[in-house]
Amino acid sequence: MILYNKGTGEYQNFLITEDCFDEYNLGKTETIMCQGNGYMCIRGAAEENYPKKTANTFIAGTFNKGPGYEPTELPNTADTFSMEIIIDGKRFFLTEDNVMDYDKTLNLKTGELTRTFKYQTKDNLISFEFTRFVSADNLHLAAQRVKITPLNKDAQIVIISGIDSKTTNSGEAHFIDDTRRFFEKRFIFTKLTTTQSKIDFFINAAHRIFLDDVEDHTLPQPLMNRREAFQKYSFDISVGSTLTIEKYITYYTSIDNKNVACEDNEKSYLILKDIMEEGYEALLKESMAALDTKLWSRDAITIRSKNEFDQLAINYAMYHLFAMTPAHDPRMNIGAKGLSGEGYKGHAFWDTEVFLLPRYIVQNPEVAKSLIEYRYHGLEGARKKAKENGFEGAMFPWEAANPEDGEVTPIYGGMDVYTGERERIKTGFIEIHITSDVAFGVYSYFNFTGDQEFMDNYGYEILLETASFWSSRLETSKEDDLLHITNVIGPDEYTEHIDDNAYTNYLAKWNMDYAVKCYNDIKANRPEVYARLAKKIGITDEMMATIAERASKVYIPVPGEDLIIDQDTTYRALEEIDLTKYRNNVMGILKDYNLDQISKFKVSKQADIMVLFLLFGENWSNEIKAANFNYYEPYCLHDSSLSFSTYCILANDIGNTTYSYELFKKATTIDLGQDMKSCDAGVHAASYGGIWQCVINGFAGLRMIGTDLHFNPRLPEEIQGITFNMIYKGQTLKAKIEKEEITLTNLGEETVTVFVKGEEVTLQNGLNITR
Repeated sequence: MILYNKGTGEYQNFLITEDCFDEYNLGKTETIMCQGNGYMCIRGAAEENYPKKTANTFIAGTFNKGPGYEPTELPNTADTFSMEIIIDGKRFFLTEDNVMDYDKTLNLKTGELTRTFKYQTKDNLISFEFTRFVSADNLHLAAQRVKITPLNKDAQIVIISGIDSKTTNSGEAHFIDDTRRFFEKRFIFTKLTTTQSKIDFFINAAHRIFLDDVEDHTLPQPLMNRREAFQKYSFDISVGSTLTIEKYITYYTSIDNKNVACEDNEKSYLILKDIMEEGYEALLKESMAALDTKLWSRDAITIRSKNEFDQLAINYAMYHLFAMTPAHDPRMNIGAKGLSGEGYKGHAFWDTEVFLLPRYIVQNPEVAKSLIEYRYHGLEGARKKAKENGFEGAMFPWEAANPEDGEVTPIYGGMDVYTGERERIKTGFIEIHITSDVAFGVYSYFNFTGDQEFMDNYGYEILLETASFWSSRLETSKEDDLLHITNVIGPDEYTEHIDDNAYTNYLAKWNMDYAVKCYNDIKANRPEVYARLAKKIGITDEMMATIAERASKVYIPVPGEDLIIDQDTTYRALEEIDLTKYRNNVMGILKDYNLDQISKFKVSKQADIMVLFLLFGENWSNEIKAANFNYYEPYCLHDSSLSFSTYCILANDIGNTTYSYELFKKATTIDLGQDMKSCDAGVHAASYGGIWQCVINGFAGLRMIGTDLHFNPRLPEEIQGITFNMIYKGQTLKAKIEKEEITLTNLGEETVTVFVKGEEVTLQNGLNITR
């Protein structure tokens, strides 16, 4: 069982614990207890091996493409945390019958993973303590410590530990085993190279051994096999004595940028040699201090709730958002599973702009800027996709990996179990709203930060090129004088090959209108930027006039007499079926129907119209929002982790705080719930951004309406208050939201203006405003 209430004192609501060993459900804690720093992430897999164990180690941005139909994916690199332990000639492994007092705990505040238990052999009882961390201070460093104490009699203990390069992505091998060797008889070095992208990985490992706190300097026996470089240690341990094995690991790659690069990767073991002299505890303290500086001291969110789990849920979300985000390199983005598992191949989707980016825009704009720069670096790939599909401008990929590669959505998915035919994946071809989602990310970042330099260097080019795409993608119709967008997939992915999806059309028109506004501004006020863009992408007055004219003719569905906005041209006429058995049964409908059949039913995978309200809610009355919420929600199965948070925020907006809180609770338990198979392939990354949005955009009521920051909180009965910091227009603000009042404090040096419950408020340095 997974427990969330074991933390006390400073660690209250920061501990996630598994209290019993379950060999058949290892994936749950491997995923939710993964450890990372944005550069790398290591799953919380056991050191000893099991058939169901998945020991993934991912380095951000190191994509490789397999042969044939195999997709581009983030390769699972060498495993360094696993080790073989032999006690009195028998291999150590756990079963439900030989383990007592089992406790596996991730401390979100410190980043340390601990596993303790007593292990029963045939004639001995052995105490084990495993601890490990991935450093928040040194992005390349990970360390682990194992303590073994015989309790009943002396024991012979053998440890085999090192670098295991036999790892694959579910059988797909992505590496050439280039170099394996030992330096100074103590330091293990391995160089691997990806098969297609030719990225070099440089991996180092070394050990320190202690017997009852006295360091043992006996040299290990080297073991070298195919794709393996290990060291073997053998000890006779007296009853009551403790054997401690400390292991220090570093990963470097040939694509590391100048901020984190090693001057000589081939000799990077020398860096490890210096690092490990500090010892496990000292390095852990440095990592904890860095994690506090980068996350908890600056960005922590406090929720005063009747349910303690709410605070743990936001702590958990914030920890994983830190662990999965490659803040060090603008060539990289956040995968749909973060760095926690093989699901979705490590690819980035619209999840980033719509669900994850808001957390960084509000609280850490430097990271937000880096994530949007990634899209800028992807412009050439987006232009290539547009050209290949017969369009102009930039058509952003539905799935993105290396930004310059463009579209990497697999053409085929799994095979039909009866026919053996591959199932064609359509999203890379027709789920095109991602292009305006990227533009919306630029818009949101600029409005909140006022970062004009970013717009000059990156933002305007993205906006103009995406608008150019939409202008070329619009289609005429024999039935009216308007322009349409046909044969698409909207946010609701259960409806395929639809026409005039409201979300897609609305954002396409908005993208074009906003690009025209920006063009007019830079031409009038920023001549150098205008000249550079005119030369680079060929923008002209005639081109922009065409975009403006075509934008004015885009078909936009409007509320009817019943106030409902049509999700697309056919949704409301689709066949209705009994959805009772599919509620609270994620993807259960796929067991009875295939996607072609489902697309003919009135059923939604996830929020669609509601996402439109989430982004541009100020454009519709609460009456219209309520009517659409009440119409569409009964048909929504919430089979996507992106859905609960959106519906939660909209329910809160229309005053249904009771249901809003219920949806929030569902969002928080997507991965943290007791379903032991909910996240084997990795975390639901965007849902963590969604949890943040529920709290900050929903309950705390923080919204940008155009260029103005508004606070209109509405707290559910269960929540008494929310406190958090943000960085608005370069100034740090502290917001304290309570049932009856809001207190805002400007911790920056410059005055800013915000709107509190519709009233304009000027915040000066150090000034508290309570409303």
